[in-house]
Amino acid sequence: MHSVVVGTSGVTASDVLAVARDDARVELSGEAVAALAAAREIVEALAAKPEPVYGVSTGFGALATRHISPELRAQLQRNIVRSHAAGMGPRVEREVVRALMFLRLKTVCSGRTGVRPSVAQTMADVLNAGITPVVHEFGSLGCSGDLAPLSHCALTLMGEGDAEGPDGVVRPAGELLAAHGIEPVELREKEGLALLNGTDGMLGMLIMALADLDTLYKSADITAALSLEALLGTDKVLAPELHAVRPHPGQGASAANMLAVLKGSELTGHHQDDAPRVQDAYSVRCAPQVAGAGRDTMDHARLVADRELASAVDNPVVLPDGRVESNGNFHGAPVAYVLDFLAVVAADLGSIAERRTDRLLDKNRSHGLPPFLADDAGVDSGLMIAQYTQAALVGEMKRLAVPASADSIPSSAMQEDHVSMGWSAARKLRTAVDNLTRIVAIELYAATRAVELRAGLTPAPASRAVIAAVRAAGVAGPGPDRFLAPDLAAADAFVRGGHLVAAVEAVTGPLA
Repeated sequence: MHSVVVGTSGVTASDVLAVARDDARVELSGEAVAALAAAREIVEALAAKPEPVYGVSTGFGALATRHISPELRAQLQRNIVRSHAAGMGPRVEREVVRALMFLRLKTVCSGRTGVRPSVAQTMADVLNAGITPVVHEFGSLGCSGDLAPLSHCALTLMGEGDAEGPDGVVRPAGELLAAHGIEPVELREKEGLALLNGTDGMLGMLIMALADLDTLYKSADITAALSLEALLGTDKVLAPELHAVRPHPGQGASAANMLAVLKGSELTGHHQDDAPRVQDAYSVRCAPQVAGAGRDTMDHARLVADRELASAVDNPVVLPDGRVESNGNFHGAPVAYVLDFLAVVAADLGSIAERRTDRLLDKNRSHGLPPFLADDAGVDSGLMIAQYTQAALVGEMKRLAVPASADSIPSSAMQEDHVSMGWSAARKLRTAVDNLTRIVAIELYAATRAVELRAGLTPAPASRAVIAAVRAAGVAGPGPDRFLAPDLAAADAFVRGGHLVAAVEAVTGPLA
């Protein structure tokens, strides 16, 4: 099994994906263990002093003015975890919880939190055992960290609350720890706070969304090319010299992808035939500009994610010179903004894909295709309602594009009077990514059928490869009306699993 070694300098996005989605084993480096021990010595020295130190010998948030006596500090750390594990609503997905736990471990191993090495090792042991704390949808405002979600994870480390075992069964966390030979942790000064105070949930969801969107943007380039081909459009607008005069990197990459898919097609360039048109519609001609702008937004989001992966988010933080200082680094604004940006560009990509689908189905704009791509229009409705479904998904995408980060609800008796709502931005982006996959799948379903209906003209080799692969995956081609939902579900699985991109790249080589 692949292993991920956690050191003091952060982890990579591929490390997060390996642990969250592929159950990679987690190990602590010797460097991390040494840094943990050194920072712990600093915290324990401060704990022994009579002067109060936030997070070490005081309460938290609006209660930070109270100095906590030594005999109550272990209880304080337990209490913060128990009281903050106050989430409600549906369970959060397993991969999100694993990313959340792993990223918190990443920060703990930085040597900036003051957590003992034994606590970090227990975090790794829980991940390696396949134990997943039950975390709920609601509870994080994305400031002072993803408090409630991280608290539910910390509760599991203490052997309390509920968790899911590797068999998928939810049981008391204490039973699961015992079954895997893991001792529950007894939290000491600062440790409870250090386990809760990070942007790990929203960051984990950002990293997974970027991985999914990378595949989806390639998939959308492919379906846009298939639609252009089915509409007998021109590929001249994809020429690299045209995109060089407006040198946005994403635009050039999308145009190059579309051009690669269309290479060798006999369907392109017929826009001057029986019903001549000077230019293709915007949804076809401007596909690289829209998808390209989304790609560039993703590049910015990756930059933010990489910076966050290299960060140690905690409050207070142990500095290299031995000081323990309060700070505001737990505020989720940098991550929240890009999560919202991605929801906006995903909505626009879905919107332009739906417009191409609608054009394929409209006999007045499809340049010779049958109405709704039906076998016997009037008797058959064809893909009429598939486009309704796509339009409904686009409508939902637009609602999901409303930024969460523009909102703020003060909390903690106005001590935490401005919050990021980054967790909410991440949750709605996950829904947006799911919906975008379905939208692209419906365009794929319509475009492949439309290409097949262009009898007498040979599609591009890449297009033929897509059609063969999608038909082999159980997505039926043109014909009389049938129960459509299973076909659409199969198309969704084809896109979601990366099979569309794989089919094209087998012909064209790697896409941008």
